[in-house]
Amino acid sequence: MEFRPCIDIHNGKVKQIVGSSLKDQGDFATENFVSEQDAAFYARLYQSQNIRGGHIILLNPKQSEFYEATKAQAIKALGAYPGGLQIGGGINAENAPEFIEAGAQAVIVTSYVFKDGCVNYENLDKIKKAVGKEHLVLDLSCRYRSEPGKDSGYYIVTDRWQKYTDEMVTPELLDELSGYCVEFLVHAVDVEGKANGIEKPLAKLLGDWGKIPITYAGGVHSFEDLKELADLGSNHLNVTIGSALDIFGGTMPYQKVLQEISDLNKKP
Repeated sequence: MEFRPCIDIHNGKVKQIVGSSLKDQGDFATENFVSEQDAAFYARLYQSQNIRGGHIILLNPKQSEFYEATKAQAIKALGAYPGGLQIGGGINAENAPEFIEAGAQAVIVTSYVFKDGCVNYENLDKIKKAVGKEHLVLDLSCRYRSEPGKDSGYYIVTDRWQKYTDEMVTPELLDELSGYCVEFLVHAVDVEGKANGIEKPLAKLLGDWGKIPITYAGGVHSFEDLKELADLGSNHLNVTIGSALDIFGGTMPYQKVLQEISDLNKKP
């Protein structure tokens, strides 16, 4: 297990939000924390401890009046830690190279690939060619869905987690998509930002598969959660902690989290 930090940017500011509350209309989100520091501050913090593979997420759509301010924050963070951070939010084959050139280790893609409810393999091929498999992370952020006429399970959501697709996270889908990317990022959207415990069945599903790196995000709010994630994920999952960290206004000391993960990795 590796710690994968995050820098979520909304309306031009570094924030921690409740994931399921995000709405494009009115650029609304329920906020857990709004930082007085800019994105570059957090990038330098992670760089100082050689923590790589964290993700910057732009939470405003391109049509938002805040998009340019949000993007400017992201570019500053990439410049502060070149080659150390991934970036997602409105990424497509046309703009992805710009972010790699600005210093991103990889681009993170959801909506461009999962269009009209399913995998758009034409777009997937395009973005793979644009940046290379080694610079592509697929975001399989998902929500649990159970309704008549559909198999119950975790369905990938797009457009800043507001739209369900028909693609359910299964070992077969993970097998298929792993040929296009270097790793997966999975936000458990129903618990994202709530600091109320992890999505256990999802963690087990991902951990049991475990063929390429997967970063799990959502709900971690205690050291017991970390231990449970390591166990359920069979030590195959990396972890992001947002709202629960003290650097984002939470109760879990950042340095203690790093030490706990190090200790968990030493256990047989």
